Amino acid sequence: MAQSMQTPETNFQLHDLHILVVGLGKTGQAAVRFFLQHGARVSVSESLPQNSLLPEVVSMLEDQKITYETGGHSKDLFAAADLIFVSPGIPLTIEPLAAARRKNIPVIGELAIAAHFIQTPVVAVTGTNGKTTVTTLLANIFITGAKKVFVGGNIGTPLFEYLSGPQDADLIVAELSSFQLDTGGGKKGLPFKVAVLLNITPDHLERYTSFAAYADSKFSIFAAQSHDDFAVLNGDDFEIMNRRNLWPACRKFFFGEKLGDLAGASIHGEKIHLKNSSTTTLPDNMHGEIYDLDGTSLKNPPNLQNAAAAILASRLMGCQQQDIAKALASFKPLEHRMTLVAEIGGVSFINDSKATNVGAVYSALKAMHQPVILIAGGRDKGGDYSILAEPIRQKVKHLLLIGEAKDTMARAFLAFTDVEMFDTLQEAVLRGATLAVPGDVVLLSPACASFDMFSSYAERGNVFRKSVLELKESPAGTGEGAMLN
Repeated sequence: MAQSMQTPETNFQLHDLHILVVGLGKTGQAAVRFFLQHGARVSVSESLPQNSLLPEVVSMLEDQKITYETGGHSKDLFAAADLIFVSPGIPLTIEPLAAARRKNIPVIGELAIAAHFIQTPVVAVTGTNGKTTVTTLLANIFITGAKKVFVGGNIGTPLFEYLSGPQDADLIVAELSSFQLDTGGGKKGLPFKVAVLLNITPDHLERYTSFAAYADSKFSIFAAQSHDDFAVLNGDDFEIMNRRNLWPACRKFFFGEKLGDLAGASIHGEKIHLKNSSTTTLPDNMHGEIYDLDGTSLKNPPNLQNAAAAILASRLMGCQQQDIAKALASFKPLEHRMTLVAEIGGVSFINDSKATNVGAVYSALKAMHQPVILIAGGRDKGGDYSILAEPIRQKVKHLLLIGEAKDTMARAFLAFTDVEMFDTLQEAVLRGATLAVPGDVVLLSPACASFDMFSSYAERGNVFRKSVLELKESPAGTGEGAMLN
């Protein structure tokens, strides 16, 4: 049975309100349906041309007699709205939004709407890296414990899909991006029973005025929590631990290898120990519990940290130790995240295409114990490549660069390793195979977005996988000399 919660008391009414939905991706489409369901008058503004929209989306707009514009945003349509709903992919700095704010027209996102309608406890996860892994692992743990779970947010299913239904889950696990948090309503937003902040490293700096602004966005996950809620923070993360002024006032617990006297989930080799501190006691007699990740897919960094966060968050939500252990043992790594594609002639080929920022590549290299041939590059996201200088010097014997950022990255790393540049990912894979010797790792971990050459990080990872498997199937793919030396 779902947990019973009272609908929050609110004067927030959508009926007959003129709401402009900006952006027609998954979230925007779900928003249109939700607002119509609640009697709002809806219009839509989409920057893409109409021929880029799916025919069924255009049919829905026309069937519902919704005023819509495509191919750009007009100030007049924005100025005519009572409320503007912004999809996560829309920069908040575009001029029509700025003009609307000057007219005091509210500009909000999905979390701010959900705050008025949600009836189910929410566990929320954010961080620069690891969000999807931790969100998926948490869902698996809760399901193993016989809970009915809705999984949504940045992971692919809008929260509106849940709000539009019977709201019959025991809990929601929500993956949240910084863009979603930016329009979340702050202190008046959705309060999370458990909010998890995994890490903060430079990312999306093309969308933020500074790294500090990006960090502030991540910390806003705690903004609406009360003293009875829980915050789970990475005790090893420099940016989190050095921004104590942003720590929430609710009950705080930590995870990491260097917890000292902090209470939470302490990493010791391949084991996670739950522990109290001298001033803070974990609830439900958790102190002293040990979770052994040996034999699981989570036993190496960064998944050790991801597992520690998920263990702590799920226990704080009342999951039992045996259910957590069972879910940890059965968890399978997600695609494009440190995924072994093949081992050919003693060389491992690893797909980490989801590593779209420097922090993710730092974690990937930290986990490597063999010499690395690193394939990186793509569309620059404004990250500080100097963060990678030392791990590249220590672990990368050859750096193979592709994409728009290859010249910038070459200048950053020429002093630390051998660097070559290529026009295609397939060429880089072939060169990596040629350079590799038994015991090496050829690692795709780009530190960049994929959109200069691919439609997504998933397509980039699939091209890498296909290229590797073609090597394996070639006559040189077996036996001595398999790596084309």
